[in-house]
Amino acid sequence: MKVAVLTPDARGESTVTEGTKAWELFRDDADVIAARVGGELKDLSYELADGDEVEGVLIGSPDGLDILRHSTAHVLAQAVQQLFPEAKLGIGPPIQDGFYYDFDVETPFVPEDLARLETAMRKIIKENQRFERRVTTDEDALVELADEPYKVELIGLKGSAADAAEGASAEVGGGELTIYDNINRNGEVAWKDLCRGPHLPTTKRIPAFKLMRSAAAYWRGDEKNKQLQRIYGTAWPSKEALEEHLHRLEEAERRDHRKLGRELDLFSFPDEIGSGLPVFHPKGGVIKREMEDYVRQRHIEEGFSYVGTPHITKDGLFHTSGHLPYYADTMFPPMEFEGANYQLKAMNCPMHNLIFSSRGRSYRELPLRLFEFGSVYRYEKSGVIHGLTRVRGFAQDDSHSYCTPEQAPAEVKHLLGFMLGVLKDFGLDDFYLELSTRDDSKPEKFVGSDEDWATATRVLEEVAAETGLELVPDPGGAAFYGPKISVQAKDAIGRTWQMGTVQYDFNQPARFGLEYTSPDGSKQQPVMIHSAKFGSIERFLGVLVEHYAGAFPPWLAPVQVQGIPIAERHVDYLYEVAAELRKHGIRVEVDESDDRMQKKIRNAQLQKVPFMVIAGDQDVEAGAVSFRYRDGRQDNGVPIAEAVQRVVAAVAAREQV
Repeated sequence: MKVAVLTPDARGESTVTEGTKAWELFRDDADVIAARVGGELKDLSYELADGDEVEGVLIGSPDGLDILRHSTAHVLAQAVQQLFPEAKLGIGPPIQDGFYYDFDVETPFVPEDLARLETAMRKIIKENQRFERRVTTDEDALVELADEPYKVELIGLKGSAADAAEGASAEVGGGELTIYDNINRNGEVAWKDLCRGPHLPTTKRIPAFKLMRSAAAYWRGDEKNKQLQRIYGTAWPSKEALEEHLHRLEEAERRDHRKLGRELDLFSFPDEIGSGLPVFHPKGGVIKREMEDYVRQRHIEEGFSYVGTPHITKDGLFHTSGHLPYYADTMFPPMEFEGANYQLKAMNCPMHNLIFSSRGRSYRELPLRLFEFGSVYRYEKSGVIHGLTRVRGFAQDDSHSYCTPEQAPAEVKHLLGFMLGVLKDFGLDDFYLELSTRDDSKPEKFVGSDEDWATATRVLEEVAAETGLELVPDPGGAAFYGPKISVQAKDAIGRTWQMGTVQYDFNQPARFGLEYTSPDGSKQQPVMIHSAKFGSIERFLGVLVEHYAGAFPPWLAPVQVQGIPIAERHVDYLYEVAAELRKHGIRVEVDESDDRMQKKIRNAQLQKVPFMVIAGDQDVEAGAVSFRYRDGRQDNGVPIAEAVQRVVAAVAAREQV
């Protein structure tokens, strides 16, 4: 038989005999742990057919990591049922940087259980059990897995319904049903699980793993279902890669904005208000105000008009826009009064459409750019709420551009350049773009003609390409009304965050009957382009806290200068220095506490204040200060005017110190 062997750089032809397995093509490359045949992932035990195009899947590739981690999840589940025979199996998919598996057990897992499970997993890995795929029928699987009620439920979900259930697609899909047996050295089935695969050839191909934590999780992600116990783990192609990952997690924990928010007194989440609804304390309010002032001024400079809209509206507005019913699951329930249903605002665009349509519009006004800080409210499930980065109430720096179809490419380019400039000013300069398009296999989730979608997608794709940045496809990730470009920015430790977006909308102008008068006097429909530079101010602030580990550049720092007197007699002098700084708009405090000077310096460092000015007798006599930086550098005998200028210059330049 003839098969083609594909590599990133070449295509080779091989002649093989019937019965040849995929692993035989890659016997000399230990990093290949699976095969891609005709674009589909297969186990290395796959038997080749004439004409197959075969590509080796490396363990360190995205697909390879998923296979490694899903295989490790199976080993975890096997270990759980060894130590806890009564445990019933839920779902165990790979996730970013790891995997999880859900179990129905009588008693929640504790850290000591995870240690015991890791020991049991190492024994299974050492046994070199073989993952063996077996095709079965729904009827046979229901009999074979009768003692696993959650697996039985998954069999009933086989097909499109599996996509809607959290993690279920790892177990069942629209095709044939398969079970993976773990075969021990004696050729016996040591354990089995319902799974689509593929898997590693054997358990011994798992180089490095660690169980991280356990948590409660609703079955299939639905809070109406029973709460199971979820064990999270991670697996990597080498022990070195695992250690690097664990180090990154330690650094991420040190930077956790929730922890730093408490320590730096920036914000909190009072239970009395409700989950996912933050309040900003005075210091956090300073940062938020600086962000708002900055981006408001930038929008005005970029040709936007500032508008304002209410927090609630009659729900008919969202029926007109199409958000109901497409977006209903993420909106709060309606409030009924005066014979009408009112909704908390989940997005600002429908109201901006009403501003556009409030009077006749001419082509001479286009592009018409509207902007506001719009407070919106979205019903996020309790399990996904996370500090400021996933909340239920937040403000968007939301803007909408109304333009002619011919103006759309230039407007998208303008908005994208504007957004990238904002990110750079806030110290985020490593990013790529993601293009979210519709899923053609699920037309019911999207509105508009094929022609409209093709036009909108082409415009975004061409503009994104012009930036020279990496463009990553996100099929199926579009909003129901049109495709979007999102900026994915990397922070100081290499994590990627989705920031602002630009969305091309041909749907809402039609639904609202928006029109402008063209040069020939005819009425034409505008294109509507959504954009948010921060996205959510709350989320952006949370990302900044972690990016800077709370040590904000001076222009954003809640306290920019801390005055530290060596003795009480130097306090009045430092207040005079503070008055000079305040004349230039600098935020300054003087530490009058009874602490010793070194403790005051330490306190300022813990609060991550960028600059300290220290004064003693010699400084008072010389009209100077000792100028200390956050990192411990210090210049003595700096004249007051020079110290003020240093701070003012750093703030104006938005530089980090």
